[in-house]
Amino acid sequence: MISSILVLVIAFLSLIILMIIHEFGHFIIAKKFGVKVEEFGIGYPPRMFGKKIGETIYSVNWIPLGAFVRIYGEEGGVEESRSFTNLKIWKRVLIIIGGVAAFWIAAIIIFSIVFAMGTNLPVSDNDVSGLTNPQVKVISVSQNSPASQAGIKVGDTITDIKVQSSDFKIGKVSEFQKITGENKGNQIIVTLKRGDKTLDVNLTPRVNPPSGQGAVGVGLERMATLISKTTWYMAPIKGITYTWQTTVNSLKGLYDTFSGLLAKKGLPQGASFAGPLGITIFLANAASYGPGFFLYFIGIIAVLVAIFNLFPIPALDGGKLIFLAIEKIKGKPVSPKVEQAITVAFFFILIALSLFITIKNDIPNFINYIKAAF
Repeated sequence: MISSILVLVIAFLSLIILMIIHEFGHFIIAKKFGVKVEEFGIGYPPRMFGKKIGETIYSVNWIPLGAFVRIYGEEGGVEESRSFTNLKIWKRVLIIIGGVAAFWIAAIIIFSIVFAMGTNLPVSDNDVSGLTNPQVKVISVSQNSPASQAGIKVGDTITDIKVQSSDFKIGKVSEFQKITGENKGNQIIVTLKRGDKTLDVNLTPRVNPPSGQGAVGVGLERMATLISKTTWYMAPIKGITYTWQTTVNSLKGLYDTFSGLLAKKGLPQGASFAGPLGITIFLANAASYGPGFFLYFIGIIAVLVAIFNLFPIPALDGGKLIFLAIEKIKGKPVSPKVEQAITVAFFFILIALSLFITIKNDIPNFINYIKAAF
């Protein structure tokens, strides 16, 4: 229970760190152009504590849902020399893009680390070509199940099942399910790899298992080495290439998703919307596959959030770029009151959507996660 909650906290903090990196991107470019930065905050107000260093307050705030940077004159209408409004448009564009670029830089660093260490990723039982070292991993063990009583642990690799004089190699989840399903009530021997050790454990699959647990009481995932360990000097090059590929694939995936929604086909099979809580749970589950897999999905999330932030929606960086484009075309900025009103309206729409997704999808998943932790 404690380890599961700790993993959940680490996953949540990882997302907060991504948000801090994003805001730091805005912060560092603004400082570079001599704009006054009034506050750099971790979390959202009310303020817990803060310290003024130079002209900037560095604060930690009570609502732990991200970070923010308060740039002088960003709301418009301030024509002083060190205000955001007084900058040339191209400099303001760079300040806005700086936050988005920070996500991609973070993804490159993360993927570089992943390539330096190598990692296994989940694959389908139907994937048969181009796989290196496919294996069946234990990702969960139900309490009071044959698996827990036999001493099977999360992270174990199932390699063989012996039934009487027959030995079956296990390379797919379906193979394990088939053999255990055919031998309910009969003792079998399951061969495991745990680190450098090979273990044989005896267990008897249940004839009438509890709902959702299966005959043995294990959650399984088929894994294969899709990212091989590379040399330290090649890892950054691989990181850059993989970030680019992930960006292109993400854009294609988003296009297909929205095309399907517009055509009333619904979401792709297996896909669902998730809010911050849902993403945190997803990352916590990813941690059960090992640190490489955990980092891999943080990199994926960094790319996805970078793309999302460029959507032309007021309250996002893409929306701010739209207002700057209008200013460039018209030769004068949009009225600060109009811009703020539109931004606030869309901000509340995004919050409402996030709450809806959290209540509909994330909270049930969170409850299931906590139940599994017990």
